[in-house]
Amino acid sequence: MVTPESDGVHGGRLARRVTLGVVTPLVLAALVAVGYANVQHPTNTTTSTLVATSTTSTTTTTLAPVATIAAVGDTELGNTPQLPPDLAAYMAPVVPALAAPIVFGNLEGTMTDATTSKCSSTSTFCYAFRVPPSFAEVYRRAGFNVLNSANNHSNDYGASGVADTSSALRAAGITQAGLAGQIGVVRDGSLKVAFVDFAPYASTNNLLDFPAAAELIRHAKSVADLVVVYMHAGAEGPDAAHVTRATETFVGENRGNPYAFAHAAINDGADLVIASGPHVLRGLEWYRGHLIDYSLGDFANYYNFATSGDLRYSAILKVTLDAAGSTVRANFTSLVLSPSGQPSVDPTRSAAQFVNLLSHQDFANAAAVIAPDGNVSLPVR
Repeated sequence: MVTPESDGVHGGRLARRVTLGVVTPLVLAALVAVGYANVQHPTNTTTSTLVATSTTSTTTTTLAPVATIAAVGDTELGNTPQLPPDLAAYMAPVVPALAAPIVFGNLEGTMTDATTSKCSSTSTFCYAFRVPPSFAEVYRRAGFNVLNSANNHSNDYGASGVADTSSALRAAGITQAGLAGQIGVVRDGSLKVAFVDFAPYASTNNLLDFPAAAELIRHAKSVADLVVVYMHAGAEGPDAAHVTRATETFVGENRGNPYAFAHAAINDGADLVIASGPHVLRGLEWYRGHLIDYSLGDFANYYNFATSGDLRYSAILKVTLDAAGSTVRANFTSLVLSPSGQPSVDPTRSAAQFVNLLSHQDFANAAAVIAPDGNVSLPVR
């Protein structure tokens, strides 16, 4: 868990002086001989005085610092006025699986009571999402301590919606990342972890601007030990499960080239790249020894997004990084979404099987493979 640095444990040495009383000449001679031997061949003593020394050896094991992140994809707990009747019960099936020192998710929408959205009264293909600001506490109680706002719904209710969301997250003790110029920094033990989040919009850290993104990642590297890059990128829907290695669009909007951006992010200093936005899971790739998850799909949505076919698969990705940014271990928990968008752990592991298929097809030998126990194969070092 997130803890301050702890003090080390030190061993010690205890010496006990033996007082000589009245002794016989024979015994005295023997003692003098022993003392002479101690002078000529010292062991645990530093003077010629006869002492009996008792040494206690204490071995202190210092564990190398690591940081563990649990990450999920697009999350929206309804849309006012259509909200879950029991929020605690809605999240309960996955709370144990989420447990980690750092828990990250994409907040797909706003936390505001504002009523004026980006959608006009005549819009036929426009979605604006909001939940009450009090929902920030729901996320915090579920374990989330980092939420992303680099997406196409963070500005659904304009500047007031953005401000209300930031205020609600701050009041709940949740770190926000992804608004223009914004880096979220949290700590796991002695390690600082920076989240640098991107989407293809000027109101967020813009993944279409590679030079600006590189500068922001390098800055994050200068203020934290580890850097996690999140990207809200790629086309959407059941036909968008594959990484095309080309610029992807949705309803005429440039959604970036996720493959090129993820590789550039690692080249610029990112230790881990995670993503969502396509509303479907995508494959896992190892690149230069670092893990890239191209989409974690939808994590929770109360009747906001489709949950049929492959869109019902979801996941929790847990990654442990050492101080040098190397992946110590990674684990993939398969989830499945109910018709209401409620996530639960899937014992059939359908999500993992789906992702393995995509990874092999899209990345061949660079695929990060999920084992039956959920552990992700580590790259050969």
